[in-house]
Amino acid sequence: MAHYQHSDAIDPTETNPEYRVTPPGAGHEHTDANVWLIAKFGLWLLISAIVIHVGMGFMFGMFVEQREETEQIFPLATGQERRLPDAPRLQQFPENELYEFRQREEGTLHSYGWIDREAGRIQIPIAEAMRLTVERGLPTRASQPEAAAPAPAGQVPADSSSGRTMERRR
Repeated sequence: MAHYQHSDAIDPTETNPEYRVTPPGAGHEHTDANVWLIAKFGLWLLISAIVIHVGMGFMFGMFVEQREETEQIFPLATGQERRLPDAPRLQQFPENELYEFRQREEGTLHSYGWIDREAGRIQIPIAEAMRLTVERGLPTRASQPEAAAPAPAGQVPADSSSGRTMERRR
């Protein structure tokens, strides 16, 4: 078997002399990075950042002045007062509104009043309603007249109405 040697192969003993020995007192290899080039790039980057930020500050100030000079007046709305947006709107003081809502509900639970005058419906305090319910009892199916009538022959409760209506099945 023949041993082939590539003609472009580099002999490790014939390397550049600057790579062989690190100069005495050097803290790093001088061939790895150019420190002055890195420092110049960092300095350029810092100066660019300062110039860009100052320019953005001036531009922001210009935009603020421009907005203050040109007040937007809509020609169709010049004669109208300012309108609030449609409900629901954000609550300004949600804690106060919740407190007031609970106070109104508490007042409703403990007072008499009309719900519907034409229908003759009134509201009574909750304690009175519970006392009357205990005295009179809850309504039952036997006390309802329409429940006492038997279903007509051949009809069964409908599935679509959960049994409230009757239908004929074959």
